[in-house]
Amino acid sequence: MASQKQEVVRVTQQLLDAISCKDYESYAKLCDPSMTCFEPEALGNLIEGMDFHKFYFDNSAGVRGSKIHTTLLNPNVHLMGDEGACIAYIRLTQFIDRNGEARSRQAQETRVWQKRNGRGWVCVHVHRTGAPSSVNTAECHC
Repeated sequence: MASQKQEVVRVTQQLLDAISCKDYESYAKLCDPSMTCFEPEALGNLIEGMDFHKFYFDNSAGVRGSKIHTTLLNPNVHLMGDEGACIAYIRLTQFIDRNGEARSRQAQETRVWQKRNGRGWVCVHVHRTGAPSSVNTAECHC
C-alpha cells in the first residue's frame, strides 16, 4: 500500500513538472481527456475537458522552459481500491515575474487519479484554491 501511495505522489509531481515546463504533451498524457476541475480561473464553474487547460499552456507569459520550480508539500494520499486515489497537498510555486523578481505562490490542490490499463494513473479531477494565475507571471496553474 505504501508503494502505491508513493506512486501517486510521484505521478502528481510529474504532472506539476509538466505544468512548470509548459509541456502540454506530457501534461495531456497524465490527464483524462474529459478531466473535470474547479479552479479560480474558472470563476466557480465546473470545467470539463482539456481545452480550458490548453489555453493557459498556449498563452501563458514567459517562454517555454522559463525558470519555474514547483514543490509538492505535505501530500496526503487516500487509496480508493486498487484503481483509484485522491491526493491533497500544498503546491508552492517559485517563479521569476516580468520584472525579473523572484516570487512565490501557494495553492491548495486535490487531485483524483484513476488507474487505467495501458495508461497507468490518469488525473480525472482537480480542485484548486488560491489566487488565480496571472498573465503577468510566467506561471500556469492547470
